[in-house]
Amino acid sequence: MTAPQQAAGIPPQIQQQLGMFQQIQQQLQQVSSQKMQYEMTLRETKRALEEIESAAEDAVMYSAVGSILIQKQKPAVKAELEEKIDSLELRISSLDKQEKAMTTKAGQLQKQIQEAISGGVPAAQ
Repeated sequence: MTAPQQAAGIPPQIQQQLGMFQQIQQQLQQVSSQKMQYEMTLRETKRALEEIESAAEDAVMYSAVGSILIQKQKPAVKAELEEKIDSLELRISSLDKQEKAMTTKAGQLQKQIQEAISGGVPAAQ
């Protein structure tokens, strides 16, 4: 039996919910992956800031701009890293909220689908 033939035995409302559930799962994976990337970048940026803070005030520092390195003063590099950390923390917080909302929605849909399949009760949207 092909997938469309198998799906023919499932009520259209449940098919729609299954599709939504799969879509939410895919979006959740993308958000989780993006959040992990930002968390890794945040850890690296914090380590760089720690190194800069322990460096001498007159230490020669460079900042990557595209494919070149530009010499900068310690306070400027430190400020850039602190700004980057703030931005990353904000993005991670936003992604965390999205992740929680999607997880809740996926759980609700899963429960509705299971109830509709097991009890024959029409699934609510």
